[in-house]
Amino acid sequence: MSSSWNSVPLHVSYEVLGWFAFVCWSISFWPQVILNFRRKSVVGLNFDFVLLNLTKHSSYLIYNASLYFSSTIQQQYRDKYGQKQMIPVAANDVAFSIHAVLLTAITLYQIAIYDRGSQKVSKITCGIVIVAWTAAAVCFFIALHNHHWLWLLSIFTTIQVSMTVIKYIPQAVMNFMRKSTDGWSIENILLDFSGGVANYAQMAMQSIDQSSWVNFYGNIGKLLLSLVSIFFDILFMIQHYVLYPERKRKPETSNDEAKSSDQHLAENV
Repeated sequence: MSSSWNSVPLHVSYEVLGWFAFVCWSISFWPQVILNFRRKSVVGLNFDFVLLNLTKHSSYLIYNASLYFSSTIQQQYRDKYGQKQMIPVAANDVAFSIHAVLLTAITLYQIAIYDRGSQKVSKITCGIVIVAWTAAAVCFFIALHNHHWLWLLSIFTTIQVSMTVIKYIPQAVMNFMRKSTDGWSIENILLDFSGGVANYAQMAMQSIDQSSWVNFYGNIGKLLLSLVSIFFDILFMIQHYVLYPERKRKPETSNDEAKSSDQHLAENV
C-alpha cells in the first residue's frame, strides 16, 4: 500500500513550492531566447553548454515521465525503498522537463540561424554526447531483456548529473576568457537559483511529513542536479556582479564588435 500525506499544510506547501520551482525554472529559459532574438546573434552564448543541456534535460524527461506514469516502475521503486514510500516525482517535474527540452531545442535552432561569429560546438562535446546516448541505448536493450526498468532510470540519472556538471564549465570558462558576461542572460541564473532553492524546500516538506529522508536518496538525481546547479549559479552571479560588472554597464556592442572579440578569443585559444 502506497503512502499518503499526513499533514494538509505540508502537502499544500509541497505543491506550492513545486510549482514555484517549475515557474522559476521554466521562465529561466526565456531571457536567453529573447536576448538572442533581439540581438539576432548568439555570440557570447556557449554552444557546448546548450548541446549538453539538451542531453541533460532529455534524460531528465525520460526519468521523470517514466517514474511518474509507469506503474511497473513505481512498483519496482517501492520494492526497493519500501511499499509505503511516496514516488519522488511530481507533476511539476514532468511539466518542467517537457518545457526545458522544447526551449533548449529552440535555443539550438537560434544558434543555427543567427550570427554566431567564429563559435562552434567542440569535438569533445560532440564525443561526450555520442558516448552518453550510445551507453543509454546499450543499457536500454539490457533492461529490455530482464525488465530492470528502475536500473535503467538510474543510468539516465547518471547521464543527467554528468551533463549538469560538465555543461556549466564551458560557459564559465568562456566568461573568464572574455572577462565578460555580455551576450549571456544573468536572469536565467537568478531564476534557476530560485528554482533550485524551492526544489530543496519541496523535497524537505515531503521528508518532514513522512518522517523519512528516502525521497532524497531515492531520487538522488534530482538532489544532485539542484546541488550542482546552485553551486554554478553562485559562481555565475559572482562573475556577473563582482568580477566583470563594468562590461554590463556599457552600451551593448555591435555585432561586428562582438564578432571581432569572439574571433580574437578563438585565436588565443
